[in-house]
Amino acid sequence: MRVLVTGASGVLGSAIYSAFKSSSAGHEVLGTAYSRAQHHPELKALNLLDEGALEELINTWHPRWVIHCAAERRPDVAERDPEGAKKLNVSVTAHLGQLAWRYSFKLIYISTDYVFDGTTPPYSPSAKTNPLQLYGQTKRAGEVALEQIDLSQSVILRVPVLYGPAPQNSDSAINVLLDVVQDQSGKTYKMDHYATRYPTNVVDIAHFLVRLSGLARPLPHIIHYSGAEPFTKYEICLIFSRILGVSHAHIIPDADPPTGPGATTRPRDCNLDCTETEALQIEGGLGLTGFEEWWSEWLTRGN
Repeated sequence: MRVLVTGASGVLGSAIYSAFKSSSAGHEVLGTAYSRAQHHPELKALNLLDEGALEELINTWHPRWVIHCAAERRPDVAERDPEGAKKLNVSVTAHLGQLAWRYSFKLIYISTDYVFDGTTPPYSPSAKTNPLQLYGQTKRAGEVALEQIDLSQSVILRVPVLYGPAPQNSDSAINVLLDVVQDQSGKTYKMDHYATRYPTNVVDIAHFLVRLSGLARPLPHIIHYSGAEPFTKYEICLIFSRILGVSHAHIIPDADPPTGPGATTRPRDCNLDCTETEALQIEGGLGLTGFEEWWSEWLTRGN
């Protein structure tokens, strides 16, 4: 089938694009990019805010699935540019929802665990949402926009913090911790030891979506997908230190919640309950890779 992936130059989008391209099912895949399009000639340059251009692409290419990965995913950036975040995370999503209804394709909207406030985990797909900061609020607003249009054509896929192959470590809130661990210059870092995260590999998500696309029965409106291993960012730094064989003495654990006027409120524990996802009985299940196992192999190969 024809699969369109927005944000295909990003960490998650590129993994999904590659997984569908290499699938034995013979999918025809088109990826879009904007800010990095010049570095990816295999992708179609497209400004998703240009509604006419987006609809023209849908109308001429006729995808069966559209996987919407493009987003402002950085909570601190969203706080600094709220209007830009709302346009990409809400307006574009709403437009794609309307197009899904008009052109009868399945829209897979990538959302986040940050739609929850982190006070009563684990969270089922039907649990009450209460995003604490602008990023989570815009992603939840994108969900609401789809619910108001017609969820029969859309699936909301909520995922937590992501890691995996990335052009730059700064592209992932997990990968970037490698730079902190490897900085043996004498600089010290305070590292979050307050919030529990469930880092999830983008390659695992990508292959799960390929398997999900082959499911013969209707899909749930909301799906949770998450790694199962809980870590704070400080604990992740300890793992990287152990794998790399370098000191972590320069990294100071900070168990206090973020404070101050410039602090972006982050929930403490947004563990996504994946019981209903497992009940779909998709071949291969969630297919989760162990966190330390993946990083040990990845870093040993010299990446």
